[in-house]
Amino acid sequence: MWRNALDILKRVPLQLDPQDFDVLVDQALARVPQELLAMVDNAVLLIEDDAPEDEPDLLGLYVGIPLTERDSHYAGVLPDRIYVFRNPTLAFCDTYEQAVDEVGVTVAHEIAHHFGISDERLHAWGWG
Repeated sequence: MWRNALDILKRVPLQLDPQDFDVLVDQALARVPQELLAMVDNAVLLIEDDAPEDEPDLLGLYVGIPLTERDSHYAGVLPDRIYVFRNPTLAFCDTYEQAVDEVGVTVAHEIAHHFGISDERLHAWGWG
């Protein structure tokens, strides 16, 4: 009987209200070295409930022009956007502790894209 109950619980997504998820993102940002955050230019971090329909399992997304691709013509553009997606992250994680770790990795991963670091390089460094 207990085994069936545990199997059911494993299939239930982790529950965390939006305000508590926002705190996880704030904590992840606080772990990024201030020297690095000071170099972020013209970017905003946004928390959305769901990822784009065409990629519903994304945990985060960077949309913009990386610092390494900006030149003297870079002016008057909207800020880059760094997204963290709450529902896919919670569906991916089984525990609160795992969510804390995954949000930290996602925030660092998407900030790295702002600095022009590719997925391939991040994966080679162990940053999923």
